[in-house]
Amino acid sequence: MGPIVVSQLATGLSVLAGAVIVRSVMDMDQKPMVGPGSNPRCQTCNGTGRVTCLCTRWSDSDAGCRTCAGSGRMACSSCGGSGTGRPLTAKIAIRQLNRSS
Repeated sequence: MGPIVVSQLATGLSVLAGAVIVRSVMDMDQKPMVGPGSNPRCQTCNGTGRVTCLCTRWSDSDAGCRTCAGSGRMACSSCGGSGTGRPLTAKIAIRQLNRSS
């Protein structure tokens, strides 16, 4: 094989490897990450951070209020517009029992 063939083969393999890497990154974006330290997508807005504004429910085919600024979409109240689930803080109270003998 001459140097031109080897060069073309190396270029082809690098393009193929790049395509595989791009595809794996795009597949990762479609699936919510699971594990410690990761926040799954919000179930209410499906990760977009925006939901249909309440003003569209009572309007007659128009949209617009201060909340949505006329777009018809407002920040999700479940995730605060981040698109990811937020852990809830819980306080646990523990009382000791007094044992009298």
